[in-house]
Amino acid sequence: MNRRELPARALAAASLLGIGGVFSLLPAHAQARKFENGTDFISLDKPVAVESPPDKVEVVEFFWYACPHCHAFEPRLETWLKVLPRDVSFRRVPVAFRDTFVPQQRLYYALEALGRAEEFQTRIFTAIHVQKIALDTQETIAPWVEKQGIDKAKFLELYNSFGISTKARKAKQLQDMYRIDGVPSLGIAGRYYTDGTLAKNMDRALQVTEFLITEARRTKA
Repeated sequence: MNRRELPARALAAASLLGIGGVFSLLPAHAQARKFENGTDFISLDKPVAVESPPDKVEVVEFFWYACPHCHAFEPRLETWLKVLPRDVSFRRVPVAFRDTFVPQQRLYYALEALGRAEEFQTRIFTAIHVQKIALDTQETIAPWVEKQGIDKAKFLELYNSFGISTKARKAKQLQDMYRIDGVPSLGIAGRYYTDGTLAKNMDRALQVTEFLITEARRTKA
């Protein structure tokens, strides 16, 4: 979802995505295809620091829980991740285009600190987009988390901690360094960026990501 579309975020998204490709299922011609800088992806003028080890290529998914496009993309992304090569590391970064996004950033990072972020990823999307539960403030998030079996006091201690504030701030900095304009979007190797607008749909964005992973491997060699 582009930040300019935020007031209309409840509009249906699945039909816009056209998603479906994974590493092992893409046709050979798609895997070998050459994509163009400035058309299918953006090559960053200034590389961004990565968290992955030197022998791995980092892929970052930028997302927002309340984004219908991110919700629609999630099942395909999960399938794609199941066949991710061993030399590719993946992490999620929740965006904050404005201050009202911060509670959901804190939700993600508090769950991550509890070791339960991946377990709850789909559950949160379902709560917001299917069950129509508002999870956009501490007052709405904390009771919902408690209903999921997580100790509320422990969660809130993490949610409001300095460590989580730092993670949220760094997420916003990374978002800005990658020049993220909408979600879902993908950052590759600290050097490239693509999304459904550049690639035309999120299936093709995954194909572009695979191409850029190969490019990153080649330049490391």
